[in-house]
Amino acid sequence: MFIPRARTHFLMGFVFCVALLGAAYFFQFAQGLEPCPLCISQRLGVFLVGVLMLMGSIHRTKARGTRRYAIASTLAALLGASISIRHLWIQHLPPDEVPACGPGLSYMMQYFAFTDTLKAMVTGTGDCAKIEWTLLGFSMPFWVLMSFLLLAGWSSLQIFNARPSRPR
Repeated sequence: MFIPRARTHFLMGFVFCVALLGAAYFFQFAQGLEPCPLCISQRLGVFLVGVLMLMGSIHRTKARGTRRYAIASTLAALLGASISIRHLWIQHLPPDEVPACGPGLSYMMQYFAFTDTLKAMVTGTGDCAKIEWTLLGFSMPFWVLMSFLLLAGWSSLQIFNARPSRPR
């Protein structure tokens, strides 16, 4: 099985994260889909994974450093996956159990306490239950979950593939 060198490996993961964020902004600005608080949280998760992978691709490390970047990006991707799972759970709640819709995120950032805004971003609101886009019958949070799992798997390959440092 071909596994590229660590720096190339992380760079490929970073490019994938950039493509995911590009798609998110395309759907927001070109297609007019407004992101809910959980969507914003998932974007932040993709951004975090992308930054970690970019750091892994730029930073020349030995095997131990490569493993650290791989573990950090794997954990970040799994954190993002947990947010996607929460989003999917809210989307599949019966209508009478969906949380109440809240104000928009920009309004909350301006007038609510930071902790209240952060809680809404992590737990979601009724806005998160709307399914406005599907591909092959699956909503966007499902595809983001698949992307996070792919990124976690991709990152974890380097945990086991880190080449030992050369003796001096």
